[in-house]
Amino acid sequence: MSGDDMRKWWWLAMVALLGALLYALGPILTPFAVSLLLAWLGDPLVARLQRRGMSRTLAVLLVFALMTLVLVLTLLVVVPLLERQVAYLVQQLPVYGAWLREVALPWVERRTGLELAGYFDPARLIALLKQHWQEAGGIVSAVLGGISRSGLAILGWLASLLLIPVLTFYFLRDWPGMVARVRALLPRPLEPTVARLAAESDAVLGGFLRGQLSVMLALGAIYSLGLWLVGIELAFLIGMLAGLVSFVPYLGAFIGVTAGLAAALVQHGDLLHLGLVLVVFGVGQTLESFLLTPWLVGDRIGLHPVAVIFAIMAGGQLFGFLGVLLALPVAAVAMVLLRWLHARYTESAIYGAPAVPSPAAVDEATPKRDA
Repeated sequence: MSGDDMRKWWWLAMVALLGALLYALGPILTPFAVSLLLAWLGDPLVARLQRRGMSRTLAVLLVFALMTLVLVLTLLVVVPLLERQVAYLVQQLPVYGAWLREVALPWVERRTGLELAGYFDPARLIALLKQHWQEAGGIVSAVLGGISRSGLAILGWLASLLLIPVLTFYFLRDWPGMVARVRALLPRPLEPTVARLAAESDAVLGGFLRGQLSVMLALGAIYSLGLWLVGIELAFLIGMLAGLVSFVPYLGAFIGVTAGLAAALVQHGDLLHLGLVLVVFGVGQTLESFLLTPWLVGDRIGLHPVAVIFAIMAGGQLFGFLGVLLALPVAAVAMVLLRWLHARYTESAIYGAPAVPSPAAVDEATPKRDA
């Protein structure tokens, strides 16, 4: 066996060993994965502050304080508000059921001539929803009760939770050094290619997480504020739901318009509020197309929505919560590798292409002159 074959088998064995370790150590790696993700998200802002003359430690302290403030505000404001909105929706289910039975179904039957009342029972559907809601609450209570009765479990959970801010701070502070050490470990012939692919993976993942997540949150805030001004009681729940699923094109707007129109019909029942709901989502879509996406995402290459959904579901199925956290980074790296392999394949003799190197290959092969 040649030396090249030995190196290939060695790298394959290392990748397999790393995958086995991730699978075996999954339960304890979750706080490390969360901290690495937070550090990766915060490192560009730290680097920007450094370029303005600030020391690395002070920049890390400022970014860490900002991230902590955002987390605390989310826990103290957003989560209770969402909980109140969901509780209000559950209480209003009989009202929505009566509207479906007395207004919506008769209107559809008059327009279509179909008999739908016998096939659709809103009362039974509402009863099922309430039953599942109560069962879910019972399950949560049972789980929390079991955790509270197990001292070791609650201590382990608290330890993992407390580890996240500590690990995030150290990862943020030492991020350039960690990247340099990993790069120094790469085999010298592979280092330029691996570094270029890593930079492309970072651009893909950053374009989605930093850019698209900002667009999603901005749209959620715009929709929520607009629906609240219109007078929709479930404004925050509908607006944030529409914003958070807007990474799938048109899905967020479709869900928001459907839910907003239903809420306006049940609450107000007039054409004015229906028109105002449509105006809210029309303004939101216009701002997304002409302001938010060009400004926050720009021309960065993001992950395809289908790839995002599949990666998250596959990661959760294979590795649980750790798999969900690692799904998007792995998907970004996989997409970059597939593009690189596709380019190599279309330039190879197997594909039948002429033996003309690509501009990237020429650039890599050309000796660099010292300035």
